[in-house]
Amino acid sequence: MTQLEKVLYTGKTHTSSGGRDGASRSSDGRLDIKLSSPGSAGDGTNPEQLFAAGWSACFIGAMGIAAGKMKVALPPDLAVDAEVDLGVTGGAYFLQARLNVSLPGLEREVARALTDAAHQTCPYSKATRGNIDVVINLV
Repeated sequence: MTQLEKVLYTGKTHTSSGGRDGASRSSDGRLDIKLSSPGSAGDGTNPEQLFAAGWSACFIGAMGIAAGKMKVALPPDLAVDAEVDLGVTGGAYFLQARLNVSLPGLEREVARALTDAAHQTCPYSKATRGNIDVVINLV
């Protein structure tokens, strides 16, 4: 396990006792959301959607770092569509994920090199590596 030499940021949230059917608020008040179980009629988001949003945003940042090192300009209309599945195997809950990366105008080999590099450096990718099934697709 890697020990941090320096903490750059700590995200802090408080989630109410409803859990997946509760609410969550960040310590700075910038995040204040209702939660609903996946597939329910509730009007809130769910942890899988939040994880997908965080991972896709982080992955774009990691591609930016990789592009800088490779001296490649990222297209302004790049996008990452993250899909995080909640499922069950043998009575236990698990996640799996797909990141569908759109880098219009870049040669496929360059796009693949960027996504491979980003997947090696993105903290979300590191956290999931070896723990859940992850597929990175160029779309």
